[in-house]
Amino acid sequence: MKTKNSFLLILCLLLFSSLHAQNEPVKILAIGNSFADDGIEYLDEIAISAGKHIIVANTYIGGCSIQRHLDNARHDKHDYKYRKNIDGKYTEEKGKSLLEALKDEEWDYIVFQQASSFAGQYSSYFPELKELMEYVKANATNPNVKYAMQQTWAYAKDSNHPGFFRYGKNQKAMYEDVVFSYDKAAQKQNISIVIPTGTAIQNGRSSSLGDTFCRDGYHLDLKYGRYTAACAWFETFFGESPIGITYRPEGVTDEQASIAQHAAHFAILRPTSVTDMSNF
Repeated sequence: MKTKNSFLLILCLLLFSSLHAQNEPVKILAIGNSFADDGIEYLDEIAISAGKHIIVANTYIGGCSIQRHLDNARHDKHDYKYRKNIDGKYTEEKGKSLLEALKDEEWDYIVFQQASSFAGQYSSYFPELKELMEYVKANATNPNVKYAMQQTWAYAKDSNHPGFFRYGKNQKAMYEDVVFSYDKAAQKQNISIVIPTGTAIQNGRSSSLGDTFCRDGYHLDLKYGRYTAACAWFETFFGESPIGITYRPEGVTDEQASIAQHAAHFAILRPTSVTDMSNF
């Protein structure tokens, strides 16, 4: 009888632990810039529509590079806008430090990225990324935290961004260099998660929407551009395809939503090469 009761107690505890884990939010911190903002803008709505709980935040400085993030860490600079979303409710605080952001939550995932114009130049990642990761690891409060990188996207073909010259103002060349650099940097730092946002956007560009995924030549379109990116983040961290997700930003048509969802899913399946979507 005592053995049976013990078994039932263990079973109940396991069930409770499982249910508790399912109800726990996934906590994601981006050490980023405006491209991280583009990536996560609709992530909370997508997650909520899929029945998930999420906390996502970005340490924001426009155009911030790995080098500047490291300098901020070294000198504990309070230069960030700290943008945080808990299940759809946004807050923004100015004058925050990277250390404060790291200590704010027991983050499940911490995401790194390079400034967009340098993202395709592998030499720009090191040695600073290594030192930045060491700082983050020393100050992260979750011993089981996992690290990720956001693979950023190539600029629009007609972009006037001054950094585009590094790639001969060639979108295809920039995309290939960005994919190569993130993949190689992640391997060197033993980062197993690369969010294939850049490939998702490039997939979408091969569809009937064409090269319209940027609003100013480099930042993402505020509707389906950002939605595509968020779909890639969603499948990366939740392991579920975004195809068929009911949420879509206001103004996004059914056709645009389908293209965005498929572009992201195809990027998860083939993160380092473009999937032709000319039939979409």
